[in-house]
Amino acid sequence: MKRSKQTHGEIEARRRKSEEWRRIQTQRAAERQRLRDYKIALARDEVAVDTTRLAPSNSYSTPDFVLRGTYRSEPFVCKDCGVAEVWTPLQQKWWYETAKGDVFTAAVRCRACRTRERARKSAARRVHLEGLARKNSPIS
Repeated sequence: MKRSKQTHGEIEARRRKSEEWRRIQTQRAAERQRLRDYKIALARDEVAVDTTRLAPSNSYSTPDFVLRGTYRSEPFVCKDCGVAEVWTPLQQKWWYETAKGDVFTAAVRCRACRTRERARKSAARRVHLEGLARKNSPIS
C-alpha cells in the first residue's frame, strides 16, 4: 500500500488557499461589475446613491433621489447673482455622502458666490472676535 507524501495539514492549507483565491476572484468580479454600472450611470448622467453613507434624517419622508436610487443633474439659479447653473450628480454625491449634508438641501449659489459668501462670513467673524477681545481686555 502506497502512502501519500502530503500530510493532512498540507492538504488543509492547499484547500484554504484555494478558497481564499476563489473569494478574491469573486470580489474582483463584483468590483468590475460595480465599475461597469458606475460608468453606464455616468454616461446617462446619473450616479448611484449609497444610502448607508447618507447623514441620518429625522424625517418621515424620503428624498426623491433616494427613491430613484440615482443622483441626476439638477439645474438651479444662483440666488445672489441670478446665473443659471447645474448641480452635477458627482457634486451631489460628494455633498450628501462625503460632506454629510442634509438630504433635503439643494444647491442655491454658484461657486463664485459661495466663495464670496464664505469670505464675507469669515471677515464678519474676525471683526466680531476682535471686538470681543477689545471688550474683554483689561484697561491699562
